[in-house]
Amino acid sequence: MAKGRLVGVEKRFGPLSVIRGIDLEIQDGELLVFVGPSGCGKSTLLRMIAGLEEIDGGLFMLDGALMNEVPSAGRGIAMVFQSYALYPHMTVRQNLSFGLETLRAPRQQIEQAVARASRVLHIEHLLERKPRQLSGGQRQRVAIGRAIVREPKLFLFDEPLSNLDAELRNEMRVEIIKLQKSLGTTMIYVTHDQIEAMTMADRIVVLKDGRLEQVGTPIELYEHPVNRFVAGFIGAPRMNFLEATVRSAGEVGVSVELAGLPETLCVPVATDALADGMRVALGIRPGSVQIASSTQAGIPLEVTLVEQLGGSSLIHATLPGGGEIVMQEPGHSLLRRGTTVHAVLPPDDCYLFLDDGTAIPRKTQPVPAPAAMSIVGH
Repeated sequence: MAKGRLVGVEKRFGPLSVIRGIDLEIQDGELLVFVGPSGCGKSTLLRMIAGLEEIDGGLFMLDGALMNEVPSAGRGIAMVFQSYALYPHMTVRQNLSFGLETLRAPRQQIEQAVARASRVLHIEHLLERKPRQLSGGQRQRVAIGRAIVREPKLFLFDEPLSNLDAELRNEMRVEIIKLQKSLGTTMIYVTHDQIEAMTMADRIVVLKDGRLEQVGTPIELYEHPVNRFVAGFIGAPRMNFLEATVRSAGEVGVSVELAGLPETLCVPVATDALADGMRVALGIRPGSVQIASSTQAGIPLEVTLVEQLGGSSLIHATLPGGGEIVMQEPGHSLLRRGTTVHAVLPPDDCYLFLDDGTAIPRKTQPVPAPAAMSIVGH
């Protein structure tokens, strides 16, 4: 196992800055996931840790030793690539053993390492085949096995499942989690898929434009995003954002008015950074939007699209003020395009964001029950 530290790490390609002052602790034995949109710098950062890209500024420490000038082969790090990078003319056995052979490891050690890796990954029956005779999932297992035989301090995975179909991707995701737990090795995993990040990670690192936006457990990021970007990126389907205006602040929270609606909603957030008349964004996840009961007042919405997903339904609708909102209901929805439905936004499930995207801290105490009955007044 290994622990690492990035201090003010930067990377530039000519005048273009792609990694901008990253500070990060890599904890011993954790599965750390780098996530973010395409072009955010996550793969570049991974390659800098591996020693495949130079660090232009800052420090990378591994188990207390400075790694900046240490070549890739001397870092005790193994990397699994998206493209598998198997040698097509070699058998699986030869692919697994090649790295140890180049290090002139004893033959017995090589054979034991290959046997162990193939047993862990359930590829013993594939050892005499060549890559062209393997499925995508089998090739990925071999690529992972080639990393295992080296017994590295740190495993790096660069979007290893993106070439697989959805079913196999889910299967391999579970296998990698089991592998990490059984080996107890520190792993860093790069993905653009936030569902992979949420299901795999001990901690998630969210990146945007080469900057670190937030680090935390999946639940911390889901329930306490520090800004609108994290709130919108973490969670599927993505969070709804509605235009709102601050109307008053009290002990239990802030009253806001949604665009196009005269009634207000009291959201339990801190009031220090807010003033009457300020424009804010109200965030709420699709699964938190509720269809109003016969005794509740609610926002009238016009349904524009219903996505039937089998276990749940996504209902797209427009608000009277012109904004759009998505609701998620369990099971098969009977709603159809053009239907009018009334919805309630539970205040405890709402977030507020300033114009610059900063999240307003939520109060630790829930709003009293009477204030949480409905979004709108009677």
